[in-house]
Amino acid sequence: MNLKGRNIVLGVTGGIAAYKAAELASRLVQSGAQVHVILTAEATRFIGAATFQALTRHPVSESVFADEQDGQIAHIDLADSADLVLIAPATANTIAKLAAGAADNMLSAVALAAKCPVWIAPAMNVNMYRHPAVQANLRTLETYGCHLIGPDQGRLACGWTGRGRMSEPAAILKELEAYFTETDMSRHALDGKNILVTAGPTREALDPIRFFSNRSSGKMGFAIAEAAAQAGASVTLVSGPVALEAPHGVTLIRVTSAEEMRQAVAARFEHTDAVVKAAAVSDYRPEQVSTSKIKKQDGPLLVRMVRNPDILLELGRKKKDQVLVGFAAETEKLEEHAIEKLKKKNVDFLVANDAVHGFGGDTNLVTFFFASGEKQRFEQMTKKSVAAHIVHAVAELLRKREQQ
Repeated sequence: MNLKGRNIVLGVTGGIAAYKAAELASRLVQSGAQVHVILTAEATRFIGAATFQALTRHPVSESVFADEQDGQIAHIDLADSADLVLIAPATANTIAKLAAGAADNMLSAVALAAKCPVWIAPAMNVNMYRHPAVQANLRTLETYGCHLIGPDQGRLACGWTGRGRMSEPAAILKELEAYFTETDMSRHALDGKNILVTAGPTREALDPIRFFSNRSSGKMGFAIAEAAAQAGASVTLVSGPVALEAPHGVTLIRVTSAEEMRQAVAARFEHTDAVVKAAAVSDYRPEQVSTSKIKKQDGPLLVRMVRNPDILLELGRKKKDQVLVGFAAETEKLEEHAIEKLKKKNVDFLVANDAVHGFGGDTNLVTFFFASGEKQRFEQMTKKSVAAHIVHAVAELLRKREQQ
């Protein structure tokens, strides 16, 4: 029911996967969505407008000019009314247009004018998909805030086997339902709250050139900060060195070492309502840092390491009414280590994940362990979905405390 009444603009471009778009339109309608289809000229070579009009009970848009009516700018009105624009399949050509900001047809004009989320499901030959230009265009679209779905691995219509298949309509529908569920969960949930999030790795210097660190990308922490801001919170994000831009509406403080992160967090802790410690802080640092580059020499290099401050443990001892959330990335005995950390560090709940699934990628496989003894296990999902569930849990804990 979380798609009931949603206005979905479904853009269909010219590829053999266009036949899947008919099933997708049907599934969306059956789920209660209002679906408005835009066909590119190339798409009509694979599937007709009559098919989509019959499935959606709405006129199908094909031309930015032919669809204009008196007193109406069709592509703007369609963009303004959309809750989400979904382009499935999205060819390499359409992806290139959107990345370049071109608006030479109805679909690209609507996508550029839309203030709602734009989702893209690529579909093309595996070699086209791998081409550096296509990959660069997809990365550009992600920086614009577009969400990519797929493509999947498998046999392609051209005879090649590899990544390039449009994701199945059932999978796309499931992801849409999850997105709108998360949106409903988090809307205004943190209005007026101050939230502090940590993200990324820390770097512990050995000399002016070398350092010790870990594989954290920062994506999880940045997703949490973004979700908290969308839920109405005033968000401060303290991040180690990562190649990510600050989410909209989030105050970003960049640090390098564990000690720098500790100081940044400690200075703000008293005035926060909740802290989510998603950063992968280095446990150890070199005892001595050379002021000049350590030169190569015969025999082994011995580096004595000392413990870094345990930021989460310190916050657990200091906290009063704040909600404190920790993370535990483990490679073995996940539940045992998570429960031990939960109790030792006095956190309200712990997000435990298999380190193999978490570091570097766009998905995570997590279990929430609460101080109350409750446990929530989730299927593998995108980090943005995990972030929405974390924000929802934080909001619930804050709400309960206010009622006490």
